[in-house]
Amino acid sequence: MESMTREELERRVTLVRQELEEAANGRYPVPKLIAVTKTHSAEEILPLAEMGITEIGENRVQELLTKLPALRDSFRIHLIGRLQRNKVKQIVGDVCMIQSVDSEPLAMEIHNRALAAGKRMPVLVEISPAGEEQKGGVPFEETEAFLKKIAPLEGLEIRGLMAVMPLTEDREYLDGLFARTRELFDRLKDRNLSGAAMEELSMGMSGDYQLAAAHGATMVRVGSAIFGPRG
Repeated sequence: MESMTREELERRVTLVRQELEEAANGRYPVPKLIAVTKTHSAEEILPLAEMGITEIGENRVQELLTKLPALRDSFRIHLIGRLQRNKVKQIVGDVCMIQSVDSEPLAMEIHNRALAAGKRMPVLVEISPAGEEQKGGVPFEETEAFLKKIAPLEGLEIRGLMAVMPLTEDREYLDGLFARTRELFDRLKDRNLSGAAMEELSMGMSGDYQLAAAHGATMVRVGSAIFGPRG
């Protein structure tokens, strides 16, 4: 697919922002738009900075590393894909947040690498709204126990939750999952767990970001609705 024009890119960004505002409808703050930039070149991504997008999400460490020199001065970068422990050391100094923490070994590795770099790494705990094992994520009923286990790790700054919804056209089913995820987030916030702030709820992608905004997402991760479908 050829790169789209700047005008088309700006039109798409504006449309997504309008839809997020309409979906939040004053009930919740409008979520922050994280542009998902996997498979797109630095040249395609850089114009987003002039459109007010300051944060982007990358899924794969190797791809991120190749684009990092061109992007690091313009964006705060989130690692949003599944992360292997042996890749943590390669990105811990360059990303602003790791959104996909879903195991104790991964949490421990991030903790160790962050301390070695003299920092605390902001992270989100990835949960599994639909119990899809292939996507990773902590089961709903285990989330509080998992948070309590990793909260003492000084190299982590736990900021909230991240969720990836299933790919389905069943909007009623999705609506229920978003509602359930928001309820879990609110319940954990009320618990006021030591070392586990519930400030960020990252949920919603190109196919369902309006539903996410309607249920109080603080961040949405949007790729194809901005850049167009790949192919």
